[in-house]
Amino acid sequence: MLSAAQYQPPRWLRNPHLQSMLASSGVRLRRGQHLLASSGAATRELILDGGDGVRLQAWHSRLPGNAPVGLALLLHGWEGSAESSYMRMTAARMLEQGFDVVRLNFRDHGNTHHLNPGIFHSCRIDEVVHAAGDVASRFPGLPLVAAGYSLGGNFVLRLALHAPAAGVPLRHVAAVCPVLDPALTMDSIERGPAMYDWYFRRKWTGSLRRKRELFPELADCDDTVLKLDIRALTGWLVERHTAFATLQDYFDGYSIAGQRLSTLEVPADILMARDDPVIPFTTFRHWRLPAHARLEIARWGGHCGFIENLRGDGFSERWVAQRLAAAVGAHPAPEQAALALGS
Repeated sequence: MLSAAQYQPPRWLRNPHLQSMLASSGVRLRRGQHLLASSGAATRELILDGGDGVRLQAWHSRLPGNAPVGLALLLHGWEGSAESSYMRMTAARMLEQGFDVVRLNFRDHGNTHHLNPGIFHSCRIDEVVHAAGDVASRFPGLPLVAAGYSLGGNFVLRLALHAPAAGVPLRHVAAVCPVLDPALTMDSIERGPAMYDWYFRRKWTGSLRRKRELFPELADCDDTVLKLDIRALTGWLVERHTAFATLQDYFDGYSIAGQRLSTLEVPADILMARDDPVIPFTTFRHWRLPAHARLEIARWGGHCGFIENLRGDGFSERWVAQRLAAAVGAHPAPEQAALALGS
């Protein structure tokens, strides 16, 4: 079983900013495409019920002729998508372990802006919980596990928190670099290298432009708004498109810092990097988790990087697959294990 201490990247890959940038690079994207395509999986679209008329897109992959050992639901990060490199890589690793895989697109992520009129924000956990219940009902009898990265890691831990009361039969979750305290993450983005602010703001404003084109009634999302810095733009979102009174109330609405996960019933494995430039180490050094939530801290990795070599292979995707497979007592077939070693 892989542990965080086993992640020992070559020296040239120990810079946290390099790790974080390479995580969304073309090399990683092509590697993810290759791994998923070479798995031989058949993939089809699902439109999931998010409750109250909400529709969320997902992609279901399975190996033809394979009797799955479980179903893995994967959640991407903010302004990522089901097609992000880590989503495809994790899907490929889960398929190697004998799972069916469902990669969910949050509202307004991927090419899904047309499905719902309201704008995405990070407190829309209810629709993700409802969609997870829809997934479980479509594949009865398969043990359900889930994993998420960055904001998706935050969502997957909140999904685990809400699952028992919602009747979602979630067996186990894994989170990589989950956003703990959104206010501190915002501070890190603002105070860190400009590339982080540029990256997230560019992707977010592009998404909002697409939403505005599809729903002209969003007239308040004009070009003046789109030129705001990331904090001011988030303030606009909170004021105009949520029920929260202040920006801090909104951040508190999806924070999982402190003791907010103390009542977690679903077992969880969490992988963080000590050098993460987006999720400050101070936010998880004093984290309070129940005994069945295991936190592993790697010395290196950046933000959702954990890259191992020039091909762009990721330690975190293998770590997630092993943790979730172990949770359902799954073991890859010999030919799948050989594929994993040789791919």
